[in-house]
Amino acid sequence: MRVLMEGAYSDSRSPKANGEMHLEVEVPETAHQISQDSWFQVGFVLTTGINSAFVLGYSGTTMVPLGWAGGVIGFVLATGISLYANALVARLHEFGGKRHIRYRDLAGHIYGKKAYFLTWTLQYVNLFMINTGFLILAGQALKRRISLSEEAIYVLFRDDHDMKLPYFTAIGGFVCAIFAIGIPHLSALGIWLCFSTVLSLIYIIVAFVLSLIDGIKDPSKDYSIPGSGASKVFSTIGAAASLVFAFNTGMLPEIQATIRQPVVENMMKALYFQFTAGVLPLYAVVFMGYWAYGSATSSYLLNSVSGPIWVKAMANIAAFLQTVIALHIFASPMYEYLDTQYGITGSALSPRNLSFRIVARGGYLAINTLVSAALPFLGDFMSLTGAISTFPLTFILANHMYVVAKDNKLNSLQKLWHWLNVCFFSCMSITAAIAALRLIALDSKTYNLFADL
Repeated sequence: MRVLMEGAYSDSRSPKANGEMHLEVEVPETAHQISQDSWFQVGFVLTTGINSAFVLGYSGTTMVPLGWAGGVIGFVLATGISLYANALVARLHEFGGKRHIRYRDLAGHIYGKKAYFLTWTLQYVNLFMINTGFLILAGQALKRRISLSEEAIYVLFRDDHDMKLPYFTAIGGFVCAIFAIGIPHLSALGIWLCFSTVLSLIYIIVAFVLSLIDGIKDPSKDYSIPGSGASKVFSTIGAAASLVFAFNTGMLPEIQATIRQPVVENMMKALYFQFTAGVLPLYAVVFMGYWAYGSATSSYLLNSVSGPIWVKAMANIAAFLQTVIALHIFASPMYEYLDTQYGITGSALSPRNLSFRIVARGGYLAINTLVSAALPFLGDFMSLTGAISTFPLTFILANHMYVVAKDNKLNSLQKLWHWLNVCFFSCMSITAAIAALRLIALDSKTYNLFADL
């Protein structure tokens, strides 16, 4: 069933610069709210994603394999090309007289049914692995906080560290499930985005300041890239995949679905906010962490810093809580699919809707938590996610869809540019996937399943 934009949608239509009104477009049926949020709120949703607790890992997982020159240039380039690729997707949101509120809807409209299912598979894998990384981070932050509490206040567990990382990951998964049950859809985050911003600033400022202090105290730093030969090559390729992972969601149409009309203009405002003011905290903590500790930087920066125990504990608590909110954003396409598929509409607190969320969302996060606890290799998951899903969704598909959709409006040079992007990022995706799988295989030999890292 499809409906025409009317009611709240027609009220929000505004004249374009040339005096024309926005045309009515068809909107797919969905159980979640759409066209409700301002561009500023959507900008904060995007900023929450890039300034999530993942920023605490980029100093070790990306800067260490790339070094100063490769890392700085890589982050700046990744910012620019990510803005460009996301803008291409955003401009296709109302292509063909239809509102494409899901990435798979857009691909299906342009290519056909097979592309619909292929895109949905890629996106599902992308979001599942992003959430796997969030759960690993949640477990690490919670474990670190408890460890600090043992030292500072009292002993919660035995000296043999009986509570291991998989247990903390399970606790994190449970908290995420409680939050997912209570927040029915993306637009309902509201005030939680403000909390998310405050929490992000807490752990970013703490990590930045403590790293600065440590760096001043210890001027002798080693910035040499570790490894040799093939190991360096694969690590560099894997780090490049982590770069694109840092700035992209793989669910831009789903986020754009929540924005008010005019959806393209407002989404561009949100993207400009994300890739200007939104990236500054990420840059600050990533570069400061690498400056302070060099090639010895941990894959979780708060494990490298020294300073007052209560400050580090506060930062870890903030990282844990922010991870809960950020995970909900990246799990929302799956929640929307389940809610729409089974007709979960009406009051979020009705017994039927509440029980469905408990079973469906709780079950989804239980599987996600199990994978996170079994394979807690954060840097490897960043690389693999970037390789097999972020590259195809954000760069390959974005450029190719734009060429197909705007074929009659592009000149030969523009078409050549987009095809070069498709070919380049296809090669990057293949090589990055090989590098990431190699890293996971090596780590799997070093650590057992459910390792206590």
